[in-house]
Amino acid sequence: MSFNDQLGFAFTAPQRRVWQVRDLVGSVRTALEREYADVWVEGEISNFRPADSGHMYFSLKDEAAQLRIVMFRSQARLLKFRPENGLKVIARGRVTLYEGRGELQLMAEYLEPQGAGALQLAFEQLKAKLQAEGLFARERKKPLPAMPKKIGIVTSARGAVIQDILNILRRRHKSVSILIFPAQVQGETAAAEVSSGVRWFNKAANVEVIIVARGGGSIEDLAAFNDEALARTIAASTIPVISAVGHETDFTISDFVADLRAPTPSAAAELVIRSKQEIDDHLTALRTHLARALRVRLLEYEKRLDRLARHGAFGGMQTTIARRQQKVDDLVFRLSAAQRNIFRQLHRRLDVAATRVRHHDLRSRFASEHREINANIAKLAATLRSYLMKRHSRLERLGGQLQGLSPISILERGYALVFDAGGKLLKDARHVREGDTITAQLALGQVTATVKKPE
Repeated sequence: MSFNDQLGFAFTAPQRRVWQVRDLVGSVRTALEREYADVWVEGEISNFRPADSGHMYFSLKDEAAQLRIVMFRSQARLLKFRPENGLKVIARGRVTLYEGRGELQLMAEYLEPQGAGALQLAFEQLKAKLQAEGLFARERKKPLPAMPKKIGIVTSARGAVIQDILNILRRRHKSVSILIFPAQVQGETAAAEVSSGVRWFNKAANVEVIIVARGGGSIEDLAAFNDEALARTIAASTIPVISAVGHETDFTISDFVADLRAPTPSAAAELVIRSKQEIDDHLTALRTHLARALRVRLLEYEKRLDRLARHGAFGGMQTTIARRQQKVDDLVFRLSAAQRNIFRQLHRRLDVAATRVRHHDLRSRFASEHREINANIAKLAATLRSYLMKRHSRLERLGGQLQGLSPISILERGYALVFDAGGKLLKDARHVREGDTITAQLALGQVTATVKKPE
């Protein structure tokens, strides 16, 4: 007898239900989506993976758990900031089950950062991105023209901003030409319209400087000037751009990427063009500075020339030149003495002849002596000319040789004199070692270098 028979009643086993995996997962997903159709979840982003399709996949985690998050492209493109790992956020969406992996996930429709607002976070992220690309670098900033004749302004055609700019420009210089590109400076289309204005001025090339201007406001009001496309348009401008957005305490991405940031639109008008009195004062200061610089440069050249003159490389050359000059002077002295001696002899002969003429009235003999004297004078003159021509030729030849031997001539052909640390002329690379200091005398100036590898 069975146990059930002994107890006096019948026991029936429960009917079991066997699910297909797909059916069970689908049922659970439906229950989850019904129960948790609109939830807010707080956590830290990890494993962030943006897909080429525009969808975003990541996890939200805290100290004890984590939750898969998916945000489709239609919602992701509305974000004002870029999600990244480690960022604490609050997500709103619907809890569901991804049937392919049987994973619990949240289909997020809205995402906001904790602490800073979305616009401020987007500003900081874009600022860091463009700065890393070098768009804020000082070396890429274009200088403003000192006295532009044509100025382009991209701003709203209505309001006090454009009137303030025009009043200041006309007061400081009436002859300046002003072109205005009207654009919305607030709202969804503002960034695109301002970008169009900057591109139009660059394409037309009809102005020398561009002012992008807007009055003050909240970060939401200035959001158009924190747009990445506008920032890249300003950076690509071949015409210098002045960003004059908001008040002095307001900063936008356009301020950082522009060639010059003006605290206010009115300040931009004062910066872009100087008054006539400022120009006159600047010219006077430049003239004074130039005169002072020329005097300093002349003194430097005098010192440099004196230093070169005392350099050991030219000591031997100067001695050789001095000896050559001494020899030339000696030849000149000897030539002059010989000339004076010849003339004294001629005068004595002339005196003797004159005495004979006085004692003997021999006209024919006097005429003969006169002819002889003239012949001797002519012969002496020819001899002196020949002698001087030979000496002159020799002097020119010696001068040419001296010029050919001059280190300056050799240096002017691109050569250099190399000295060791003690000032001794180097002729063999084996006389220096790695790390030694050497000095090269060029045609203009000196170069000091350190030996890396003698060969």
